[in-house]
Amino acid sequence: MLRWLTNIYTAVVTVGGALWVSLRYWGRTYDPKRRTFTEQYEYPELPVALAPRFRGFHRFDLALCNGCERCARDCPVACIYVDKQRAKERKGFEVLGFTIDYAKCMICGICAESCPTAALFMGSSYDLSCYSRSGCLVDFARLPREIAWGAATLNPTAVALSKAIAEPVNTAK
Repeated sequence: MLRWLTNIYTAVVTVGGALWVSLRYWGRTYDPKRRTFTEQYEYPELPVALAPRFRGFHRFDLALCNGCERCARDCPVACIYVDKQRAKERKGFEVLGFTIDYAKCMICGICAESCPTAALFMGSSYDLSCYSRSGCLVDFARLPREIAWGAATLNPTAVALSKAIAEPVNTAK
């Protein structure tokens, strides 16, 4: 009987100590003047400030790309697909499609480091929300230049509109 009462006493003291720690930390962090997270960072209207070395979604310049597929070979998860054909008037290849599957991509930046012409680099976009997996496939050859290169943001609406374009947006003649 004494052992049973000792176990109950130990359990009550342990639970009371845990509650006391919780209440003490709640008291330290509670500040009625502190705003909530959603008031502090109003995401769609006021984007979050990013660090200078932030690696977001890729940026791509179709005019600089020579179609060597080095980025696709060096990608550890094989999420880059390059469609190309031999150029008729000049030496080399003409890039018809440069697709990145962001459902697979780790945003590691190895592809941008291995690009010999610096046509591919990491941008500062961090939101590409979509409701289907087809929205994660971004074909940079069909995006308008100001969106693919980085003057405008890479957003889900621009990606959805680029899927309706059949021909690549060729900026190099």
